Amino acid sequence: MNHKDKLFFDQEMAGVRPLKGEAPQPVQRSREKPGPGTLYRRAAAQRPAEKDDNFLTTGFVEFVHPQEVLSFKRSGIQNGVFQTLQRGGYRIDATLDLHLMTVEDARVEVFAFIRDCIRYEVRTALINHGKGTRSKDSRAMIKSYLARWLPQFKEIMAFHSAQGFHGGTGAVYLLLRKSEKAKDRVRERLGLSSGKPEPH
Repeated sequence: MNHKDKLFFDQEMAGVRPLKGEAPQPVQRSREKPGPGTLYRRAAAQRPAEKDDNFLTTGFVEFVHPQEVLSFKRSGIQNGVFQTLQRGGYRIDATLDLHLMTVEDARVEVFAFIRDCIRYEVRTALINHGKGTRSKDSRAMIKSYLARWLPQFKEIMAFHSAQGFHGGTGAVYLLLRKSEKAKDRVRERLGLSSGKPEPH
């Protein structure tokens, strides 16, 4: 900086004083226990090379009434099987409770739960989603998203709102597709070759 520039700089900065005060304080992080959705996102952030395969979305959803009965059945499911599911006639092998969760946390938990059910060959499961009657606008938020998410799993063959002793319209029964390994075990038990269809 030459003499002329220095004079110009001093003239422009005349009257300017450095700020006085306490040193900036470090940001305080919340000590509250992070929810499963937060933990999932943190883990995903630490694995940038891995792709998030959770295809469930949290965009626009059509809301269902808190007391509405959820019901879904893929073609090929026998009516007798579906009716048994409706009345809670199958043993429940796995359960998931979504009460007090955010939509994002529920999205993560539902995806992981269904994947675990598939991995461990669970045939019938129960998800407690609540009715949403305690929300300010009485919207069944989690229930509405669940009604949208469940049909997206090709392994879910049917679902129906539970009986009162399992939570009523605040819960839903799931019927998952029988794995090929399970089908083979049935064939072996019945003395059938893998090339023959199972009896219904």
